[in-house]
Amino acid sequence: MKVIVTGANGQLGMDVVNCFGKMGSQVYGLSHQELDVTNNKQVVEVFETINPDVIIHCGAYTKVDLAESEPENAYLVNAYGTRNIAVAAEACGAKLVYVSTDYVFNGGGRVPYHEFDDTDPIGVYGRSKLAGEEFVRQLHSRWFIVRTSWVFGLHGNNFVKTMLQLAQVRDILSVVHDQIGCPTYTVDLAQTIAEIIGTTNYGTYHVSNSGQCSWFEFAKEIFEKADIPINVIPVTTEEFPRPAKRPAYSVLDHMALRLNGFKEPRHWKDALSSFLNDLKTN
Repeated sequence: MKVIVTGANGQLGMDVVNCFGKMGSQVYGLSHQELDVTNNKQVVEVFETINPDVIIHCGAYTKVDLAESEPENAYLVNAYGTRNIAVAAEACGAKLVYVSTDYVFNGGGRVPYHEFDDTDPIGVYGRSKLAGEEFVRQLHSRWFIVRTSWVFGLHGNNFVKTMLQLAQVRDILSVVHDQIGCPTYTVDLAQTIAEIIGTTNYGTYHVSNSGQCSWFEFAKEIFEKADIPINVIPVTTEEFPRPAKRPAYSVLDHMALRLNGFKEPRHWKDALSSFLNDLKTN
């Protein structure tokens, strides 16, 4: 099976490349330098040359705060870049996976969001990713949209690595306690993508590790598992202002995984333990 992975140098992209490589697929991991998704001509040429069976579109504009001041860049990559991918994927008859986000929801609920809940993003990043979803639905016939949240992995920067780094130079850390979501280990996310793409159960899926927590609870668990003594202080979102609004509650329910016979990912605490062990090994 020939598999193209966009954004292959990113946190998720690298684990997706590794996952499919271990499965014996012929994987073409393409970084932004190797494939500019906003260049429609280049996308078509690359896809026609490789003639893939599957495209996993991990490439994205992910600078949530910066998107508020440069919305055109966010829409260019996340909306029109995804349009280019969808059209070229359809032309070569490949299945398409588009990785989306919990930010498509407004965060006003208190019950986990399932795949059929109404979307209502509150920031440019979420709106641009939702626009990408809409292009996939309109322009491709064999698609999987995979929404995920609070991603962490061995490659690139993430919350877990940031906490571990800050703990080396600080005795006290303030962490937001009124934003609730669910962490997702990229290894588990990549494995679930591999499982669903081997089927014809097309549609939208929520894929995160199971359970839920606040950023404060996440940080406390990181330090407890890493055996790092540090004082973590809970603060409100108002006390820690950012340019872009975050959903206050964005826990994802895995209804589509359950109804389509797929196993739900393990609990985020178990995934965190694996990640910390993998971090030591690597």
